[in-house]
Amino acid sequence: MIGADLALALLVNRTAAAYSARPPAYITYRERTSVTVPSLGRSQEIDRSVAVRNADNYAIMHDLPNGATRIGEAFPIIPYFDPFSSFSFSYYANLKAISITLKRGTPIVFPIPAPDPNADLVLPYISFLDPAYAPDSTNDALHLLIAPTPLDTGMYPSEVRVDPRTGLPQHIVLSDSRSDMRIGLTYRSIDGYWVVVRGVFSATEHALGFSFSVRAVTRYDKFTFPSTAPDPALMGTPRPIATP
Repeated sequence: MIGADLALALLVNRTAAAYSARPPAYITYRERTSVTVPSLGRSQEIDRSVAVRNADNYAIMHDLPNGATRIGEAFPIIPYFDPFSSFSFSYYANLKAISITLKRGTPIVFPIPAPDPNADLVLPYISFLDPAYAPDSTNDALHLLIAPTPLDTGMYPSEVRVDPRTGLPQHIVLSDSRSDMRIGLTYRSIDGYWVVVRGVFSATEHALGFSFSVRAVTRYDKFTFPSTAPDPALMGTPRPIATP
């Protein structure tokens, strides 16, 4: 097997190419989110149908079965998302709800060094990540475990499993080097688009003088990828002002 640094760099580049090659104009889907605070015995179910303009993550969301209509950033995150990109992420959680803000960034592409006839071996080196192969990793089913270096002070991909059919990530765990926050994302290729079909968020929240763990599980299904706006409110720019 090639070195883990090179395997990760090639995977990041392959993912960036797939993500950028044919982005959808619009996405519609159903999302079902379960938010739980086990230590307090609290839970909340959030089911919505969502239509989102992919370019700027502007969404029309209908609470199911017959609830309110909301506009703004797709909740909890837009399913068309490159987790290796230079994104920013923030969240707020309390005893009743969870609010997540995701700003997608530019896909990252690592320069792969060309063969050098004067060197026995030339490899890329990622200064802010320290990847290694998991014990069950194979050439056909890549499984990487990744630790941050002292240069990484934010969120990083701590585990990656690759789909042997597509060569793209099948499951990614994003960890925060500053806290116990974790985000697990499961991907699948649907109609040629690489999208999130399940997300798991967990973190410890501090409020009212005590701490509690929050966990949110979201399942995405019933995807379509229309080329024209599925809702008139998604047409044109600039974005309307969001409503809670």
